[in-house]
Amino acid sequence: MKDISYIFLLLALVAEIIGTIGGFGSSVFFVPIGNFYFDFYSVLGLTAIFHLSSNLSKIFLFKKGLDKRLLLYIGLPSVIFVILGGIVSKYLNTYFLEIFLGVFLVVLSLFFLIKSNVIVQPKNKNAIVGGSLSGFSAGLLGTGGAIRGLTMAAFNLEKSAFIATSAFIDFMIDFSRTFVYYNNGYIHKHDLKYVPFLLIIGLVGSFIGKKILVYIPQSKFRKLSLFFILFIGITTLVKIFMDYTE
Repeated sequence: MKDISYIFLLLALVAEIIGTIGGFGSSVFFVPIGNFYFDFYSVLGLTAIFHLSSNLSKIFLFKKGLDKRLLLYIGLPSVIFVILGGIVSKYLNTYFLEIFLGVFLVVLSLFFLIKSNVIVQPKNKNAIVGGSLSGFSAGLLGTGGAIRGLTMAAFNLEKSAFIATSAFIDFMIDFSRTFVYYNNGYIHKHDLKYVPFLLIIGLVGSFIGKKILVYIPQSKFRKLSLFFILFIGITTLVKIFMDYTE
């Protein structure tokens, strides 16, 4: 198709595969990658649509039981705060949002790398706080899966149940913020040509990620993912600096 960046689509597939295996979700990779091809608001809009198919496929592929407790204590505040984050994003300059994203990725990856054994107590209060923070981050910056992952890890779920529950919460988040982003004008007509490709990539990437997950310990790949997130965060900040000095 005319004016389609197939390199971007390939990178989106890689982001989905790595996000599935690493347990962070694809948005932590997809959003900064998308910033090299689109404006920040367009990336937010595309991310919400992309994730709808991605999370539906994860729910189907890893359907070994959903944790109803976490759906309530993490999912509900996530939905409330993703709407708030999406609304707030409209009033912030995209330049500052990109800086926030780059700093967020660097700090997040360094925190997990340095504090690899950090533990969140499995309490309802912590679940609500974690859900609120991850939802607000998802609405404002496009990604919040890592915060939710850290919170959910405290509850010691079986791997498939963890991914399915996280995906269901993520689906609720994406469904909610899609309406907010549309109302904000983030979903542009000229970007919709990518949607059919991204829907397929969401399904295919999740499937490939599940197959690879059988052969690679998630803990080891998680560490590799963190270094990749750190690299993307630094690259994002360098890009902003280069754009600013031009």
